[in-house]
Amino acid sequence: MPCAANETFSARVMLRGLAVLALGVLMACAPRVTAERAARDPTATIQPVFVATGRELGKTGPIFGLERPDRVNHFRADISIPPTHQTGQIEWPQGPADAATDFVVTGTEVFSGPETLLRDMRRRTGERETFVFVHGYNNTLSEAMYRLAQIQTDFDVSMPGLLFSWPSAGDPRGYIYDRDSVLYARDDLEALLRDLTAHPGDKVFLLAHSMGSQLTMEVLRQIALKGDRQIFDRISGVVLMSPDIDPDLFERQAEAIGELPQPFLIFITKADRALTLSGFITGRKPRLGVIDDVEKVQRPDVEVVDFTDLADGEGYNHFVPVTSPAAIQMLNGIIQQAGGVGTGFIRDMSLSLPAAKHLEP
Repeated sequence: MPCAANETFSARVMLRGLAVLALGVLMACAPRVTAERAARDPTATIQPVFVATGRELGKTGPIFGLERPDRVNHFRADISIPPTHQTGQIEWPQGPADAATDFVVTGTEVFSGPETLLRDMRRRTGERETFVFVHGYNNTLSEAMYRLAQIQTDFDVSMPGLLFSWPSAGDPRGYIYDRDSVLYARDDLEALLRDLTAHPGDKVFLLAHSMGSQLTMEVLRQIALKGDRQIFDRISGVVLMSPDIDPDLFERQAEAIGELPQPFLIFITKADRALTLSGFITGRKPRLGVIDDVEKVQRPDVEVVDFTDLADGEGYNHFVPVTSPAAIQMLNGIIQQAGGVGTGFIRDMSLSLPAAKHLEP
């Protein structure tokens, strides 16, 4: 390519990047909504969300610039889902919080540690398997709690849901802060997985989103390097949704882990605008969640599912598998066929992959 053409291309890329960064700054100036309490509504559904978080309990919004706590807090939030709930949506209050129309918190209980959280969770559900959600970059505690409640509701997840909320800045300007927070939180997530799989019959199903996928892979690598394969035998499935990971780094992480917990899926969306920005910030290389050639993931123990054709523009196409009604419809069909979320769900997901790209809303 001639030098002039190279310069023109670089100028276009720079202008596009500056425009996106300017948008991020404007977004940072906008107020973030937080979870609000309200009285129960008899027609609403209560979704208990258990939480292990490296945040102060009073900090449910952005924490950009604040010191990270040195301990993990544990609590339960009873999230009320309104009878008017639309699939894939989180109904944030537009005025005073009302359980008849909005996601609201109707009750909370703070636990002294993981033991009391697990005791309450087992007592309430009777389940030995836990659905663990690890959120991504630029997430507040409020947003992550409501997202897990929305996922549990829309996919009718029967196992208890536990949010691991690492100290994300909850601010678009905090990308580097969040990458440091991922490293900071590794030991805490490992400790949680050990607590959740400490007894015979205990299992965990891991759903990690965006930068949370980076954290999840780092923790699996950390466990593998310690030679402790028993935990892997008690992981019933791993899904990395829109993973914000350099593909080369993922390959190196997976190599260190050895045999990945099975089954193991990666959900990608090539129209993911959030990961496009991430690629620009980190060197214009496509992130794992937007790879244009699934064959680049050369591992027999990984299945890649492409949701690009089901993207509807919601949330910058960064949450397509859990916000697109068409994607949720497809996944629910597979879940029903498999008899629930777990090993069968992921096995049937891989079998249904060719049809997934052609499913109409």
